[in-house]
Amino acid sequence: MHTTFLEHVLKDLADKQLDVTNCTFVLPSKRSGTFLKKYIAQSLETSIFSPKVLSIQDFIAQISGVSQASNLELLLQLFEAYKKSALKQHDDFASFLKWGQTLLQDFNDIDGYLIPAKEILNYLSAIKELNHWSLQKDKTELIENYLDLWSNLEGIYHSLTTELLDHKTGYQGLVQRKAVEEIKKGSQVHNGETIVFVGFNALNAAESTIIQHYLERGNAHIYWDIDTYFLNDPIHDAGLFIRNYQRNWPYYKNRKIEGQEHFLQPKRISITGAPKNVAQSKYAGQLLQHIQNDSTVDLKQTALVLADETLLNPVLKSIPTSIGEVNITMGLPLNKTVLYAFFQSYLELQLNKSDRGWFHKHVVAFLSNPYAAALLRSNQSNFAAELIEQINSHNWLFVNESMLSRLKDHQKAIQLVFPDDLTTPTDWIHQCQTIIQQLKETYQQEKNAQELEYLYRFYTLFNQLSQFLENVAFVSELKSIKTLFKQLASMETLDFIGEPLSGLQIMGMLESRNLDFETVIITSVNEGILPSGKSNNSFIPFDVKRAYGLPTYKEKDAIYVYHFYRLIQRAKNVYIVYNTEPDVLEGGEKSRLVTQLLTDENLKPFVTHQIVSPEVRIEQPPLTQIPKNGQLLEDIKNFALNGFSPTSLTNYIKNPMDFYTRNILKINDLEEVEENIAANTFGTIVHDSLETLYTPFISQVLTKEALSKTKTQISDVVKHQFLKQLPGIDIGKGKFLLVYNVIVKYLQNFLDKELLDIQRNQIKILALETKYETILDLPDLSFPIKLKGTLDRVDEVDGVLRIIDYKTGKVEPKNVKISDWDELITNYDKAKAFQLLCYAYLYAKNHDFDSGVAGIYSFKNLSQGLFRFTEDKNGIIDHQTLAKFEQQLHTLVKEICNVQIPLTEKVD
Repeated sequence: MHTTFLEHVLKDLADKQLDVTNCTFVLPSKRSGTFLKKYIAQSLETSIFSPKVLSIQDFIAQISGVSQASNLELLLQLFEAYKKSALKQHDDFASFLKWGQTLLQDFNDIDGYLIPAKEILNYLSAIKELNHWSLQKDKTELIENYLDLWSNLEGIYHSLTTELLDHKTGYQGLVQRKAVEEIKKGSQVHNGETIVFVGFNALNAAESTIIQHYLERGNAHIYWDIDTYFLNDPIHDAGLFIRNYQRNWPYYKNRKIEGQEHFLQPKRISITGAPKNVAQSKYAGQLLQHIQNDSTVDLKQTALVLADETLLNPVLKSIPTSIGEVNITMGLPLNKTVLYAFFQSYLELQLNKSDRGWFHKHVVAFLSNPYAAALLRSNQSNFAAELIEQINSHNWLFVNESMLSRLKDHQKAIQLVFPDDLTTPTDWIHQCQTIIQQLKETYQQEKNAQELEYLYRFYTLFNQLSQFLENVAFVSELKSIKTLFKQLASMETLDFIGEPLSGLQIMGMLESRNLDFETVIITSVNEGILPSGKSNNSFIPFDVKRAYGLPTYKEKDAIYVYHFYRLIQRAKNVYIVYNTEPDVLEGGEKSRLVTQLLTDENLKPFVTHQIVSPEVRIEQPPLTQIPKNGQLLEDIKNFALNGFSPTSLTNYIKNPMDFYTRNILKINDLEEVEENIAANTFGTIVHDSLETLYTPFISQVLTKEALSKTKTQISDVVKHQFLKQLPGIDIGKGKFLLVYNVIVKYLQNFLDKELLDIQRNQIKILALETKYETILDLPDLSFPIKLKGTLDRVDEVDGVLRIIDYKTGKVEPKNVKISDWDELITNYDKAKAFQLLCYAYLYAKNHDFDSGVAGIYSFKNLSQGLFRFTEDKNGIIDHQTLAKFEQQLHTLVKEICNVQIPLTEKVD
């Protein structure tokens, strides 16, 4: 491998006969300092004390005498300064958090680039005054408040910085500005030392001023990690900053920045497009396996660089198990963990508590989290499962204290999940700490080190939150802690602890600074990710930034371009992977950096480009077949003895697997709370309401007076049926009120239709919701077969028997018309005709029967009247019709019970 950049620095210092033990090394990051110490140790023949190796932040903090405050502390201090400002109206803390971080970043840039705060902030205020969107002479209150904030920014800035510096803390830009002031006062910090600045690229004005100060003092050295290929190209972004230093720093008036020449050395650059993030991760795993199998490539000299750090989880799952040592140099953001989702779910549960109790969805979401299961399980019972079962079975839309009191054996768990007095953020934090202690005991017993590490990280986060809340009065509502917790969890990480100098290195782009590897894999090289594009998280407009020398997206892009090219300039094997099917929110097409490599004539011999995709084999899966032997045969015999219903038979016609799962195994849809009423519940309420309304008329002729009186009872009857079917709901408001009104309207329309009918015909009710059964005569089968069913209504219209079925779904005439009898047991579209014939057959077997009609009243198209079963335009069912039906029925039942015919899946 070529000499690494850090080795080059040490070699040059040795050539200058400088003793490294007397040098103070200043680098962009602590990580590159660790590698520098490694290279120093490798070059030694005797033991020495390690030289000072500092990150630029630590170096500047020592000069300034000011330490960097945590982000949470800064946000709280900024809010204090904002509340003290002379604004007429202030946002609450939750609203402030939505824009406070952006304002803090702008203050950081203003200080880091040494811009007079008064000048730029007053300029911004004037711009906002000119640009405000109102054309009216008199400004609205909204516009007044908006402009009021901008005119008070300078005061907020001075209040914040004064308070921070009084406590000798600050944000990074403020620390840098303070360091520049100390230098100008003649600071003696680091004054007798030889200082070596190593591997910098994008410096803000403060960093640039500090470094130049030490360079011009004469006993400092600076090393730039730049290839001459980029340095000498006037438009290549990789050299943008360093070319500016060469041009503008007085130090380089009579000196020249020396670049290295590695980029055009022979290397292999493989560019690969893969669809979606998972495919990228899997492909990276395949590359690592290939590298490990290649004896000429050293895995210890390999880095996997994630431009999009959210790929960490899928990448870790894709690393071959044969790779023993892996060092991860990036943290997993806490908001990407399941434990974060657990606490978020717990907060949502408390936030959404109302006078009616806890909303069922939030209760179930919390109880379904795996940490809830670990928290609430005991040897005796499972509180989570028991409560979810109660919610579903009783249709509890809200869970309140009286409902929870029914679970007498779980008072400890109830107090933990549903505390009586959880009202303030501090209460919630203390409750979360209690939950963490309970979980800790569980995972200690299981010796689950990974979960304990997660718990410890959240325990420190809640401690941090608790300490800050003790000192502030403005975070008083739970909704405020929601935003703060979310923001803090996105900034804090669960750090991986490993051996930084051994094994495969997995890192983000910034962690790769100053480090060189023989083999580099870079993922997610897409526009919007690498470089990150025109995202502008700032209140300062683009033209103002340009005027004051603040960085814009162009400078941000140039930083990423530099890191990208610096990574590959000394590498022998470069694998660049991009997403061919990007989500527009994650990034765009393949990066311009890929296009630059593909179009660079000097790199043509080294670059290959390919698109990969997972191998997709489309194989027609074999139809599922279940032979009728053993237990299944016994189950079918028992089912036949208990009785086939028309619905079970049409399930078989639709798909024998449906018959198997629903009727034999009795696997129905999961029971769950009905927020929107289910179709079957809707139908049950309609059927039961009609039965209640018409029961007084059994064996009677319908009269106008009686029906008119019955019509007035509809509302009360439907209300009663609602409470019977869905005891946990309130039909006085919301969706259930709408459904209630729909059902009442359906029944009113039905009775109105009945009132019209009895003016022309005499209708006599014979039976309602009557159960019938009969034994089928099938000598081919050695066990008895029963057919059973419930007839919704049987009546006589002018002496003609009618068998009626109610349907709340839509029905079409073709569903009840038969022309080919074989279709009856093969085509599911004829299921309604089959059911009507079953009901007629059952009635005929239990009564004297000559002829009649069978039909369906569909409440969705009631105006079309009764949909009568018809056979080739004949709507009368007689013994001949039933004989034809019986033949088809016997054929179907014999097929179901035939041992030789397996239950075979039917495909559409």
